[in-house]
Amino acid sequence: MIAFGIQHVAAMYAGVVAPPLIVGEAIGLPPLQMTLLIGASLFTAGLATALQALGVWKIGARMPFVNGVTFGSVAPILAIVAQQSGSQNPLSVVYGSVLIAGVLAFVAAPYFSRLVRFFPPVVNGTVITLIGLSLMPVAIKWIAGQDSDAPDYAAPQKILLGAATFVLVLLFNRFLTGFLNRIALLIGLLVGSLIAWPMGLVDTSTFASAPLFNLPVPFELGTPTFSLTATLSICIVMLVAMMESTADMIALGEIVDRPADEKTIAAGLRADGAGSAISAIFGGFTCSAFAQNIGLVALTGVRSRFVVATGGGVLVLLGLFPVAGAVVSLVPQPVLGGAALVLFGSVATSGIRTLSKAGLGDPHNALIVAGALGIGLIPVVAPSFYDHFPEAMRTVLDSGISTGCIAALLLNLLFSKRREPHMS
Repeated sequence: MIAFGIQHVAAMYAGVVAPPLIVGEAIGLPPLQMTLLIGASLFTAGLATALQALGVWKIGARMPFVNGVTFGSVAPILAIVAQQSGSQNPLSVVYGSVLIAGVLAFVAAPYFSRLVRFFPPVVNGTVITLIGLSLMPVAIKWIAGQDSDAPDYAAPQKILLGAATFVLVLLFNRFLTGFLNRIALLIGLLVGSLIAWPMGLVDTSTFASAPLFNLPVPFELGTPTFSLTATLSICIVMLVAMMESTADMIALGEIVDRPADEKTIAAGLRADGAGSAISAIFGGFTCSAFAQNIGLVALTGVRSRFVVATGGGVLVLLGLFPVAGAVVSLVPQPVLGGAALVLFGSVATSGIRTLSKAGLGDPHNALIVAGALGIGLIPVVAPSFYDHFPEAMRTVLDSGISTGCIAALLLNLLFSKRREPHMS
């Protein structure tokens, strides 16, 4: 049972720390702030997991479900950060958007089941695929460098280090088994960092400034400020996350012989919303159910929600000790980029797997995917495409996730009308 709880923490850890690493690097946070951001994400993910597994009132599915940072929010957050680059603290707008999205998700939870029909696999799969594809340039920039005019941009040692980490992560996933397989990404980051150490690419100064213990304080990393377009972008992510959570709860319910009824799903979605709102207050990001632990429950046969809640407690403890975040911030950008290629590619693969259930043999479904991917990839392949549009619109337009999701929803509504006569 203890080993099972440790596996859950290990399986969650990489997924929880990756988003704050990505966002922190994009903002250019100093090492101390980076460790606090990572600590806040661990702390809030632990709280959200305990809330989901144990439940309070009508909040929490009360199943062995892990909650953590929604990876799908990373690309829209990066778009928000880019739009707020001139402001003193871009995180303030992010936290304001996450707070509102979390509250709205909490309120909408009991009604969301009525909207499920608008998010069939063809829509969900397209959005998830876009999430992975739109994050690929981030990984490439980590490897080559952020400034194309810098003397060491795309230096051979950076590319070799990124390539070595990429290969190591793949090999560890292929040949390691059991517990080690589940932390293959972490092992790859560790080995890649060790390789980078004698190359002088590891900065250890963070340990000198990182406090041993830090109790997260509300709004320590930024007081929420509000932007309509930024909030819309995060709300779209939250809608997709709620759809994924619904599917995950149904799947887990079958495994633990406790079918997830409408009441259970509503309670689980409330936990997603409440967890996200709490996360914004303490410096984290959107939270939703992690699908990874479904396979772990099926593999081990351990179905206790209390074991999962214990894993959430371990994450809370890790979040209270910023030194843990300092360890993660040691990872050089080329190493992070090499591992991220696998991580982001896995997200895209997950979307393709969902699309395989959508019946792409139907030409209408194929057109929905083609159109939504085409629109969603515009800001990915041409970041300045919408530069002449009004500033208020660009937070949404510059996020391929947001535009692709809206396009997929509208195209699905358009072509669903055409399917009805064909299917009758």
